Amino acid sequence: MTSDIADLLPCPEPVRFLAPDGTRVEPSAQAAARGYAFPEPEELLAVWRAIVLGRRFDAQSTALTKQGRLAVYPSSRGQDACQVAPILALEEQDWVFPTYRDSMSLVTRGIDPVEVLTLLRGDWHCGYDPQRTRTAPQCTPLATQAVHAAGSAHALDRRGAGAVALCLIGDGATSEGDFHEGLNFAAVFNAPTVYLVQNNKYAISVPLAKQTKAPTLAYKGIGYGVRSEQVDGNDPAAVLAVMKAAYAHARGGKGPVLVEAHTYRMEAHTNADDATRYRTPDEVDEWTGQDPIVRLQTWLVAEGHLDEEQIEQVRAQAEEQAAALRDRMNAEPVVEPLSLFEHVYAEPTPQLLEQRAMVQAELAGQAASADDAQSAGAGSSGQDAMKESTR
Repeated sequence: MTSDIADLLPCPEPVRFLAPDGTRVEPSAQAAARGYAFPEPEELLAVWRAIVLGRRFDAQSTALTKQGRLAVYPSSRGQDACQVAPILALEEQDWVFPTYRDSMSLVTRGIDPVEVLTLLRGDWHCGYDPQRTRTAPQCTPLATQAVHAAGSAHALDRRGAGAVALCLIGDGATSEGDFHEGLNFAAVFNAPTVYLVQNNKYAISVPLAKQTKAPTLAYKGIGYGVRSEQVDGNDPAAVLAVMKAAYAHARGGKGPVLVEAHTYRMEAHTNADDATRYRTPDEVDEWTGQDPIVRLQTWLVAEGHLDEEQIEQVRAQAEEQAAALRDRMNAEPVVEPLSLFEHVYAEPTPQLLEQRAMVQAELAGQAASADDAQSAGAGSSGQDAMKESTR
């Protein structure tokens, strides 16, 4: 094996700094050789706070589906460390390319929660300004954003922006062609792209063993010449350390990085899924014991960086934000049906114009029916009044 190939290989075991019980563990020799540094306490406090706020947002969003305020919501509870730490390690000029499960990441990035949920509410647009937030729309087709991220990173590099593109994907997306095309393009053009695979063990209901024969998903980067790594995705300290190193690698002109985070989706795929049909309670219990909030909070408290008063303050803030989100989402949105046909093509096709005309005619018919009903009601009231006056 040449040294170049060895440099691409992930560590044999996922990088870990905090055990599930919150105690500090030494990284493996391979991880230490790569120079992963245990984050500063202030950085971990920021990650913990964002996770607490993000998980409350996640729970409130799940509740909104049951109230009919959201069409669908894919929860990321359990993947919180992967949702928060990579975002907090980004710099202002960097870009994010998320999936439909990454709403917590977008809230952590500072995007208005109502704007984050606009697409999942059923609107035709993503709700926020991608240019202003440097965040692409949440991608529903699997892995298409892998190509977008590679191309954008290449463009940013050519402009000398000094920025990286973070592409968030799930384990199921690594079976899609776009994932491989994106990785290959990023490698060939040395595009500063960092791919974070959140391996939550299921592609909807399909377990990882039915998705791949690779030793780990991180090995999928090797064939494209992409430096790869694997990390304990429920260890916020390890995720932050590995992602910071990946950004430094890509930003330094050394090419893309593929990181596989081993984590677990605690909720069902979406509110329309029944996870009890494909996984056992024992499996869920095992991962409950690896909760990233408990793990990090335990370490912070034990080391004197966090106390009960601070914990209560952040919990109260999370409740206030959830209540504000609930109130704002309870307001009926104003929807213009014909806006559905705008911004689809620069020059609308004949078929699109025909469809627009059909909707417009239907709306006109509904309006006319409403006017007729109102006139009939007014006429009936007038006749009743005349009858009353002649009695």
